[in-house]
Amino acid sequence: MKKVVGLEGSFAIAEAVRMANTDVVAAYPITPQTHIVERLSEMVADGELDAEFICVESEHSAMSACVGASAAGARVFTCSAGQGLELMHEVLYIPSSMRLPVVAVAANRALSAPLSVWCDHSDAMAIRDIGWVQMFAENNQQAFDLTVCAYRIAEEVLFPAMVHIDGFFLSHVIEDMELPGDEEVAAFIPEYKHPFTLDPDNPVSMGCYAPPFIYSETKKAQEVAFESTKPKILETWKEFGDLFGRHYLPVEHYRMEGAKIALLTMGSCSETAMLAVDELREEGEDVGLIRLRLWRPFPFKELQDAVKEVGLLVVLDRAVSFGMGGPVCSEVKSALYDQRKKPNIVGFIGGLGGRDISVDEFKYMIQEAQKKEKAIERGEEIETEMIGIRE
Repeated sequence: MKKVVGLEGSFAIAEAVRMANTDVVAAYPITPQTHIVERLSEMVADGELDAEFICVESEHSAMSACVGASAAGARVFTCSAGQGLELMHEVLYIPSSMRLPVVAVAANRALSAPLSVWCDHSDAMAIRDIGWVQMFAENNQQAFDLTVCAYRIAEEVLFPAMVHIDGFFLSHVIEDMELPGDEEVAAFIPEYKHPFTLDPDNPVSMGCYAPPFIYSETKKAQEVAFESTKPKILETWKEFGDLFGRHYLPVEHYRMEGAKIALLTMGSCSETAMLAVDELREEGEDVGLIRLRLWRPFPFKELQDAVKEVGLLVVLDRAVSFGMGGPVCSEVKSALYDQRKKPNIVGFIGGLGGRDISVDEFKYMIQEAQKKEKAIERGEEIETEMIGIRE
């Protein structure tokens, strides 16, 4: 039976992990994800969640424990942020190549130096090529929903799945949200049984040494398998929407009807971008908003379809690809390469280290992009501008 409650984003995720009947939680505390595992440790201690909570000595150990537990057939969960996610980085490639359906949440945090505990997407961009299904949430409801979906997706496609939430903006903010009943979630996520678990009675080796004559073949097989996950992701989201009334798509539109200019965003700032689009529409600008929900596998076709009638696409990055501009903008340009000069694409970088992005700054991006578009049409190179810089 569903109920409306006010929950901090971290606690909403913990509820999703509990309702999924997770067997093993292995994690190490780091701001701003610590509230998630603190709440889960309370649930385990109080008997609300029948699981093993493994207190490890580092994030590297946390993912290592998840790999072992998942390979033995357990449903597992972990989470991290920022520098912790980077310490985990070495091990993140292993569950994807060994087809282990680990579920994780990243409470996105800026990477040091200088030291920052606040949100941007630099940690998310550093792990974009690890072979995990990756999704971005805008609010606490989505954080809960996508975590629930992550279990179903991961276990059906046998790849790990990660949900990105903006640290503090979601992890520490209380919002009203709708929670389904435990029985409804249990029915949505069937009992997990990995088809190739480690078994002492039937010993096998996993992830063994591969000489050059076979390594490329294994990576090709992994790539083909990973690209085939998308239909299952769409199927899971459709079934979730049919059951719970909240529908998700790889690329989601807001006021794109007749839009000649579009903003493209990811994460919590998308809701501020909606307000900017509303104001610009009232001012007579044909502006819409595109939000990337699915980050990996990248939604090439859906993005191409979304911009067919758009003349100018303005991409916001919350990370810097040094010497290249914005990483999301680079990926968008790659995805739209076959469409030649339509749309013109202008990138901006903002919100670094937790700095707010205001409605006026989104409107500024549109205005500046319209100026830069003229330079693009003249064949000039344009630089990626970082907004919010104090002069």
